[in-house]
Amino acid sequence: MLIDGHGRQVNYLRVSVTERCNFRCQYCMPEKPFSWVPKENLLSFDELFKFIKLSIDGGINKIRLTGGEPLLREDLDKFVAMIHNYKPDIDLALTTNGYLLPDCAKSLKEAGLKRINISLDSLKPAVAAQIAQKNVLSKVLEGIDVSLELGLKVKINMVPLKGINDNEILDILEYAKDRNIRVRFIEYMENAHAHSDIVGMHGKEILEVIKQRYTIHKLGRVGSSPSFNYEIKENGYIFGLIDPHKHDFCESCNRIRLTAEGFLIPCLYFDEAQSIAEAVKSGDIDKASQILAEVLRDKPKENRWSEEDNEGSNRAFYETGG
Repeated sequence: MLIDGHGRQVNYLRVSVTERCNFRCQYCMPEKPFSWVPKENLLSFDELFKFIKLSIDGGINKIRLTGGEPLLREDLDKFVAMIHNYKPDIDLALTTNGYLLPDCAKSLKEAGLKRINISLDSLKPAVAAQIAQKNVLSKVLEGIDVSLELGLKVKINMVPLKGINDNEILDILEYAKDRNIRVRFIEYMENAHAHSDIVGMHGKEILEVIKQRYTIHKLGRVGSSPSFNYEIKENGYIFGLIDPHKHDFCESCNRIRLTAEGFLIPCLYFDEAQSIAEAVKSGDIDKASQILAEVLRDKPKENRWSEEDNEGSNRAFYETGG
C-alpha cells in the first residue's frame, strides 16, 4: 500500500505517454509550435513499464494513459497490452481528444483498455474548430460512436468557455444523456500556456444554465473522484462537475502523475517533480522505489489555488495530461 505524507492512500497513477498533440486548444496550448521532445528524451514503453510494475506491486490499481494526445504515441496498444497482461483486473483507462479513435479503438479494446474519456467541447463544427484550431468535430464524434459500438465505457469531458461554447452546455448534456454516457463539465483551469483572452465558467454558473431546463439535486463524490455528481430529477440522468478551484477533493486525493520524460509529479498544481528516468534506464528499481517514496512523502496536502494572485500552473497540462 502506498501512503503519502498526509496519510492518504495513493492507488491511481496517471501516465503521460507524450506531450505532443494534434490539436491546439485555446485553453491548453494554442500557440505551441508543432514540435516535439526528441524521441531519445522519452522513456520507452519498456522503461515506463518498469516503473508501472513497481507501482502496481506497491498498490496502484488504477492507471490512466494521457498526453498530450496519447494516440499519437506509436504502438500504444502494445503498451496497453503490457499493463493488462501484468495485471488483468487493473482499472485501465485513456483520456483522448478522440480524433484518432476511429482507427485505433478496436486494437486498444482488444489489448485490454476498459474505459475512455473523450473531450467534446462543442457540437458545432465551427466552434469546435475555433477551440481546437483545426476541423475536428466529425472525427471526434465518429470516435465516440466507434468506442460505444466496441463496448468501451465512455465519458465525455466539456470545458465551458464564456462567449465561445457556453451556450452549448445543455446541448452537450442532451447528447450524452441520449447515448447513456456520463458528461463531466470541467471548470477551465488557469495556466500560463492558455490563450490570454480565455474566460471559463464557474461551477455555479454551469449549474444555473442546467437549472433553466431541469431540476437537479446533489449526489456528491464517489470515492476519490474529483467529480461532484448531480442527478436530474425529471429523468434520473447523472452528470458531473469538476471544480478545481475548491480544495474539498484534495482531502481524498489518491493520485500521482508520471510524464513521458520520467518526471514523477505529486500534484497537478505544483511545479515540483523528481525524475525516475535515470533509475529506470539503468534498471535500478530500488532507486526508483526510493524516489517514489520521497514523492509520496512530499505530496502536498492541497493544491495552490488558495495562494494570493494565483494565475494557475506554470507547468503545461499537455505534459501531465491534466
